[in-house]
Amino acid sequence: MCLILFAWQTHPRYPLVVAANRDEFHSRPTAAADFWRESPQLLAGRDLQAGGTWLGITRRGRFAAITNYREPQDNEPLLEKSRGHLIRDYLLHTETSTAYAKKLQTQGNDYRGFNVLLGNLDKLVYVSNRCEAAFELKAGSHGLSNHLLDTDWPKVHLGRNRLDALLEEDKVDPEALFELLADRNVVSGNEPPGFELRLAPELITRMTFIVSPEYGTRSSTVLLVDRDGGVTFMERQFDAAGISSGTRSHEFQIK
Repeated sequence: MCLILFAWQTHPRYPLVVAANRDEFHSRPTAAADFWRESPQLLAGRDLQAGGTWLGITRRGRFAAITNYREPQDNEPLLEKSRGHLIRDYLLHTETSTAYAKKLQTQGNDYRGFNVLLGNLDKLVYVSNRCEAAFELKAGSHGLSNHLLDTDWPKVHLGRNRLDALLEEDKVDPEALFELLADRNVVSGNEPPGFELRLAPELITRMTFIVSPEYGTRSSTVLLVDRDGGVTFMERQFDAAGISSGTRSHEFQIK
């Protein structure tokens, strides 16, 4: 997952609004978002190569998502553990978000760089193995790409502004969120002070939706959770040419 735009406890109708793009190699096998046969309480896509996931929610309201922290290839440790297991394991168990975040901090050296969101209707926690402290998020809108939370990359900055504009409406339109995620323009703007472009190609920092033959945006996800616990989860998948192969929609009530 290379871009997660989300609003936490800012909208009068929806305590959680998420719009996210997953960028990945087209050769990596993936299952579309659905309730897992062996774990029917879990709604998520699935990485068929390693068995984990990048974003999901359960019928009890546990939510989690991850982005990779991009680093120079020569600095990335050769670790085999899949970061997608971190999301899968949180969603399938009952450990609190705070306790699980602390565990990730102690186990962080076992994985390449990650950013993780963990929560439910009451609390949302951010944790990364590339910063010292995990913390509970206060109400607000945020952007998370392949650097730390709210790093002011051009596409993160623009995405947050566009999300804030959509949140001014009484009812958030999922199609408007998909339109936000589908922007294929190169975003203008400056990189954060001290940021080294070699940590992430310009394509990654400046394009919301990426189209290329080998690596690009594989899916867009919209998640809305309302004050009564109603969940709308929509996923739109794309091929290597950036053409949509369809949209899956799931609605349920948190128990």
